[in-house]
Amino acid sequence: MKIIKDPVHGYVEADALALRLLDSEVVQRLRHVSQLGFANLVYPGANHTRFEHSLGTMHLSGLMASELGLDDVETRLVATAALLHDIGHGPFSHVTEPVMEEFTGRSHHQIDRLVREGTIAGTLEAEGIDPAEVCAVVEGRHRLASIIHGSLDVDRMDYLMRDAHYTGVPYGTVDAHRLIRCAILTGSGIALSEGGINAAESLLIARTLMRPAVYFHHVSRIATSMFVHALREEVQNVPGADAHELVGMDDAACMERLKHSPHPITRDLACRVYARDLYKRALYVGEDRVNAAALQQDLGPARERSLALAIAETAGVPGDEVLVDIPRLPGTLSMEVRVRNSHTMVDIEEVSPLINTLNDTRRQQWRLGIYTTREHRHAVEQAAMEVLRVKRATKQDKLIVT
Repeated sequence: MKIIKDPVHGYVEADALALRLLDSEVVQRLRHVSQLGFANLVYPGANHTRFEHSLGTMHLSGLMASELGLDDVETRLVATAALLHDIGHGPFSHVTEPVMEEFTGRSHHQIDRLVREGTIAGTLEAEGIDPAEVCAVVEGRHRLASIIHGSLDVDRMDYLMRDAHYTGVPYGTVDAHRLIRCAILTGSGIALSEGGINAAESLLIARTLMRPAVYFHHVSRIATSMFVHALREEVQNVPGADAHELVGMDDAACMERLKHSPHPITRDLACRVYARDLYKRALYVGEDRVNAAALQQDLGPARERSLALAIAETAGVPGDEVLVDIPRLPGTLSMEVRVRNSHTMVDIEEVSPLINTLNDTRRQQWRLGIYTTREHRHAVEQAAMEVLRVKRATKQDKLIVT
């Protein structure tokens, strides 16, 4: 057993199996994959990695497994899945997820290939752990999956606490130990005893407040859109470019590859992101001014690109100087979480009226972004208003600052 000092949880214990997995190439790579993508362009301290987050998730999963009364075999399975749950991430974490899904057909949850092809499978089998079962937990296809893949999972607890710590944003307060102590394992996943309602509300508030402040900050979204376009251009226009290879790189390797690309669009965009010479917002509007539901249809990088080209043509500017950013509409919070109230199981919304308010807030936080160079902002704004049929802002929509 080895003790690892962690700035969020204090001390994390790693047994012999965990240490062998930590020393594997796929896990060590996570030291070089940032947890928050380009959030460090806004918060300079946000340079933490998927490696330390994986350690923290493993730590919390062990605490929850103990609280739930899992046996040794189940506990090792859950802790192993928690440690490996992010090895499928591409460079800059969620930044490159759309490109991964578009060109390789997989998401970061699908880790079976990484487990099979390296040393992980052999290490697990030597310990009597089925690699396929570990992958099932990570992908959400196992009865214990909700511990790390649910509405109140330890993955979310760790990243909220960790992201708040490194950004300095005071919104990620989560009473993880209270939530874990109140956890109940049911046939449908993790539930809570009644004493955990306030702690659950606190976590959901943290998620809601962290979205606009950190996860969907416009500067980070602009850098993400620029990098995704650069990466797509590389894959589609550079002979020999392999999407599987690119999304298997770490942050630095991928950035350097794109900065020195033979394709000028890729090279220019990557260099601009690296130097924080970013596009600006030409249009940034909420669901009240666009048909957000219609924009969700066939949503993906290809759809955003076609809209960007239509806007650029209307504005009379180069196509690569317009980017369209259409986030997914936020899902309803915690529908899977149920709270034990006396001898019945009820939806958390029935005992916490705050949840409906948070869901409304999340919808109001959603923004459609149209980004371009500084000199084209006005022309692109007018074109985007026309192409996307954006409603004109009323006096009530405008924030008056005195």
